Amino acid sequence: MTDTQDTSLAARLAARFGDTLAISVVRRETTVELAAADLLAVATALRDEPQFRFGELIDLCGIDYLGYGQTEWETDTAAGDGFSRGVEGAAMGRFNWEGRPLPGRSPRRYAVVVHLLSIENNQRLRLRVFGEDDTLPVVPSLTSVWAGVNWFEREAFDMYGILFDGHPDLRRILTDYGFVGHPFRKDFPLIGNVEVRYDAEQKRVIYQPVTIEPRVLVPRTIRDDADLLQAKAEAADHWREN
Repeated sequence: MTDTQDTSLAARLAARFGDTLAISVVRRETTVELAAADLLAVATALRDEPQFRFGELIDLCGIDYLGYGQTEWETDTAAGDGFSRGVEGAAMGRFNWEGRPLPGRSPRRYAVVVHLLSIENNQRLRLRVFGEDDTLPVVPSLTSVWAGVNWFEREAFDMYGILFDGHPDLRRILTDYGFVGHPFRKDFPLIGNVEVRYDAEQKRVIYQPVTIEPRVLVPRTIRDDADLLQAKAEAADHWREN
């Protein structure tokens, strides 16, 4: 795909939909952002109209923008031979609720991203739709436009808690029926809420409070810092003494 094709697609989208879409082209990738109320009409037009013909829905996924742009890694000291240490307790899922991360550059928290492919025109397009209510994010289901999106929407519901209005069978697909919460939300505890084990006395699988201690993972890189040099010297002394 050439830059001219990308520009042409953006121009055709702007001419057809006007202010309905916010269009951007970055690194030859065209992205449009639109309101949830306009999604079904725009999606149907993108599928059916000859100038677009996006007949294939490649992927649909959810995004949680809570704490967008924040990180637990000190990247200022990163070098070609290693990374910096993790900052204790700064990541999503390892904080108390009063000190929780707040939304960053995005005014809304949950979004749905859809990737489309036009085989006839050899073009790709990304759609992004935000849920209007962060406490109960809802977007229209695209199953009436692309039937194959059924399980993608179920996964986004399961992992992010995004509801798809009009979905014929919206239920969890990766977690079990008794699972509490949505694992891909940024404020979901990394250690989880509960764990399961087999109880020999009850002869069944039971739920119990999670017993894993939270910790910050550190990349396993080779470092020539003072701690390692001291450890090597102490190990050498121990070997000579014995």
